[in-house]
Amino acid sequence: MDSEKKKSIGRRISGFFIGHLKKKFVAGLLVIIPLGLTIFILKFLFGIADGVLAPYIRKAVDLIGLEGLYIPGLGLIAGILIIYTTGVFASNILGTQLVNAWDRLLGRIPIVKSIYTSSKKVIQVFSQEGRSNFRRAVFIEFPKEGCYSIAFVTNLVESTSGKKYHTVFVPTSPNPTSGYVLILEDSRVYSAAFGVEEAMKIIMSGGMVAPDVIHSEKLQ
Repeated sequence: MDSEKKKSIGRRISGFFIGHLKKKFVAGLLVIIPLGLTIFILKFLFGIADGVLAPYIRKAVDLIGLEGLYIPGLGLIAGILIIYTTGVFASNILGTQLVNAWDRLLGRIPIVKSIYTSSKKVIQVFSQEGRSNFRRAVFIEFPKEGCYSIAFVTNLVESTSGKKYHTVFVPTSPNPTSGYVLILEDSRVYSAAFGVEEAMKIIMSGGMVAPDVIHSEKLQ
């Protein structure tokens, strides 16, 4: 009996330690993997941004008499400055007209049109200007009863009888630039406990970054 008790206690202790190790190991992975992926992606993007402009910066440095001088990261800084300068230029009247002309030109080239238009729409969706058109994130029963989808309220309309309706946009996943426009009664629209930006993350990730608990209530 004593030996059986000892074996039983030993199994419990070993089971406890194995379970403890598994739990802590998984907890460690949940911290390290996202952090590692973030560092890897940032390093990859930094390398691309720095590498594209690096040859031109080296030539410019050589031209001003500072041969061999190059600081890592100058390509990235130059890229940021170029994007900022382009944004400043595109924001004024002349720049806006030139950008519109450029859009029309690229819109006439068959293959380029698809790539350029799609990429521009994606950027507009994630820009502040695009997000401001979405008033709030909501849930609606779509495409059938008992099946809920994330949608964005885009407008509030009223019928001749005084009944309120919400115009909502239901984006597709993982590409939110296309979707469906629905006009629904108040009672069929449920407010989500997260904002527009969080909803976009859920849609783009295919639900992988969805919260563990979802709270919702009918719109008032």
